[in-house]
Amino acid sequence: MTGGKPYRFIISGGGTGGHIYPALAVAAEIRRRYADSKILFVGAQGKMEMTKVPEAGFEIRGLWISGFQRSLSTRNLMFPFKLIHSWFAARNILREFKPDAVVGFGGYASGPMMLAATGRRIPSMIQEQNSYAGLTNRKLGNRVEKICVAYEGMEKYFPKDKIEITGNPVRKDIIGLETKRQQALTHFGLDDDRPVVLILGGSLGARTINNSVLSHLQLLKDANVQVLWQTGKFYHQEMTEKASAQGDHAGIQVLEFIREMDLAYAASDIVISRAGALSISELCLAGKPVVFVPSSNVAEDHQTKNAKALTSKGAALMVTDEQAPEQLIPTTLELLSDSKQMDELARRIKAMAKPRATEDIVNELEKIIA
Repeated sequence: MTGGKPYRFIISGGGTGGHIYPALAVAAEIRRRYADSKILFVGAQGKMEMTKVPEAGFEIRGLWISGFQRSLSTRNLMFPFKLIHSWFAARNILREFKPDAVVGFGGYASGPMMLAATGRRIPSMIQEQNSYAGLTNRKLGNRVEKICVAYEGMEKYFPKDKIEITGNPVRKDIIGLETKRQQALTHFGLDDDRPVVLILGGSLGARTINNSVLSHLQLLKDANVQVLWQTGKFYHQEMTEKASAQGDHAGIQVLEFIREMDLAYAASDIVISRAGALSISELCLAGKPVVFVPSSNVAEDHQTKNAKALTSKGAALMVTDEQAPEQLIPTTLELLSDSKQMDELARRIKAMAKPRATEDIVNELEKIIA
């Protein structure tokens, strides 16, 4: 892309952080390359993108759209009307903004926006974060010029000739963790001679993971490990009180939320985590042995499919939500005692990292405009 007028881009998607954060990373890379470009986000009214996007310094317009409920629900009666209304609104946005290209990241708003854009033959591409393609993106696969994915084997959802394996955009501060270990230990007040287990259930938390840790606190204490336990905001008070009721738990830090994730990864020897697409992309870059506990409360059980994409290559371990209360902590401690397996898992997960995902996605965007 060269010379002439400033480029204009529409970026659409949202509903969850898994759709929003990759979109913001790509927008930031576009702005870095083309400082005078105009970028407009299109999201769903009332969803988290309507606050997260302006906080990141970008303009956003909201469509009147929500998801189709998989269970029988009266809300589904409104869905066709919302879809038609949003499609007309999306067409109006295209007419006013006149974008050079439109990029969809999945989520409710992405559907009508991308349908309107491809209907007007505007250069379009989508990014699919998961190993199991979402419904919106599956429907759009035949209409767009390019599909950026994070996993192999996505031709079962999309036309093979349109697929590029770019990976998912993640925070740049996770690259080069080796140099941050001492800083990380100091930051969290950890000893250098005792192993560190990092436990992540997402920013809101995960009840199964939290309860599994709580019921095995004594086992963790007896193993002489240090624990950074991110409970999530919904569970922090409850977990803090219940952990205190079990007596002294020195070495086990019960944290609501960890902002310095790069330092948390740098300090850890093993990570327990949900299997969201962005978490997995970060963990591949971090290159640590991981025990995944996929959430079963997500569309099409996609977290299990994400985790299996790694476990099938010997790059991680997995404990199901049902197994977790009994097996999660014993499995983790067993792994901690097997340095050979830890090294092997770390090596294999690191080999799956895509540190240039954001740049590669914008490269593909440049190609469809050219």
